[in-house]
This record gives sequence, C-alpha cells and structure tokens, in this order.
Amino acid sequence: MTPEVVVERRINASQATVFSFFTDSARWLSWMGVEAELDARPGGVFRMLVRGDDTAAGEFVLVEPHSRIVFTWGWEAEGSPVPPGSSTVDITLEADGAATNLRLRHRGLPVEMFAAHGKGWNHYLDRLVVRAGGGDPGADEGYPES
Repeated sequence: MTPEVVVERRINASQATVFSFFTDSARWLSWMGVEAELDARPGGVFRMLVRGDDTAAGEFVLVEPHSRIVFTWGWEAEGSPVPPGSSTVDITLEADGAATNLRLRHRGLPVEMFAAHGKGWNHYLDRLVVRAGGGDPGADEGYPES
C-alpha cells in the first residue's frame, strides 16, 4: 500500500455546499490562499497562491459533482521536492444527515514531505469546517512549523 496523508473532517453543511468550496475560486479563498485559479473540470487548471510566496499547481483529474474531486498538486518553487502535478489530492464527500464527512487523501508525496503537508491540510481543513459551516475562520495566521 502506498503511504498517503489522510485527513478527515465532519462539516455541518451539505455535500453541495462543501463541494463548492473546492470548485469556486472565491469560496476556496475564503478558507485557503490569497489568489486562486480553478477550472474544475478534468484537465482544468488548479493553481493557488497559499500565503505570499508558496504557489501550488496541478490540474483537475476527476470532478464528480458533490461527491468527489481529484487534482494533482505540487509547488512551483524552484527545486521543490514536490514539483507541480507530482502528487495527487483525492477528496471524497459523503452525506451524514445534514452534514458532510470529508476525507482527503494526499498521495505521491516524498516521505520527508508527509509531516508538512499533514500539518497544512489539518490547518486548512479546520478553517474549511468553520467557513463551510457558515462561520468566519478569521485571518490565516498559518500554523507552527514545528
């Protein structure tokens, strides 16, 4: 079995609402990043400036409305151990009453990048839980590096 980062959250919002936070640039930016270009269709661009100088890039691979989104991921910084499109983020959304269970699997990462990406996804999905549930996650102060 290939090692992967797995992060799960229960979000007090419908699948359609949660799905929209991964496919609409303005909604994406309400929980992660400062600039985003999302063309949520297979082969469409995924590009997002996280905070200041970290740009993630890839392309959408699979878009199944309200239930699953798969896109490639990597960093544009020269010499990055995770270049654009070199890893894959697979998000599944499952209804749980009026809420949604989200499961994010990030695979294809070098082992030395697991901890950093795990911290990042945990931080941002915590922000998504608040935002998709109708709250304001506040300014993104980032997360501790250690």
